[in-house]
Amino acid sequence: MEQDARQVTKLLLAVRRGDSSAEQRLYEAVYGELRRMAARYMRRERPDHTLQPTALIHEAYVGLIDQHGKDWQNRAHFFGVAANVMRRILVNHARTRSRAKRGGHEQKVPLEDGLAVATDRSDEVIALDDALTRLEQLDARQGKVVELRFFGGLTEEEAAEALGVSSRTVKRDWRLARAWLHAELGK
Repeated sequence: MEQDARQVTKLLLAVRRGDSSAEQRLYEAVYGELRRMAARYMRRERPDHTLQPTALIHEAYVGLIDQHGKDWQNRAHFFGVAANVMRRILVNHARTRSRAKRGGHEQKVPLEDGLAVATDRSDEVIALDDALTRLEQLDARQGKVVELRFFGGLTEEEAAEALGVSSRTVKRDWRLARAWLHAELGK
C-alpha cells in the first residue's frame, strides 16, 4: 500500500508538471481504487440506476484531469477530490431525475403498473447532499471528513493525511458529523 501511495504521488506530480504520458500511467494506477469508490457509491443508489460504475469512473476521471488544475498534493488528496467529483456527478444525476419525475417527462402509466413499489432513491441522495452541504457550512472540516470517509472510502489515516490533521481529529469529526447527519436526516 505504501509503495502504491508513493507511486501514485509520483505520477500525480508528473501530471502536474505537464507529462502527458504520465496521465495514462496514472489512470492505470488509480483505476482499481476509483472502481471500488464507484462501486461503493452505486451500492447506495437504486438498483435500476441508469449510470453504471464504469461511466461514473470515466466521467469523474475526465473531470479530475480537465477541471482540477492538476494541483494534487498526494494520493489521499487525489482520492478526496475524486470522492467530491463522484458525489457531484451522482447528485446532479439525481436532481435531473427528480426534475423529470416531477413532470419533466410525463407519461401515462396503467393503474396496475402504478401500484408497484418504487425504488427510486434520488430524493434520498438529494436530501443527504443537502444535509452535507449544511454541515459543511457549520463545520467545513467535518463535512470534508464525511465526504472522504463515507463517499471516498478513505481510512481515518488517509483522510487525516488529505486534510493535514491527526487521525484522532478525523475520528472525532467523523463521530460528531455522523451524529449530526443522523439527527438532521431524521427530521
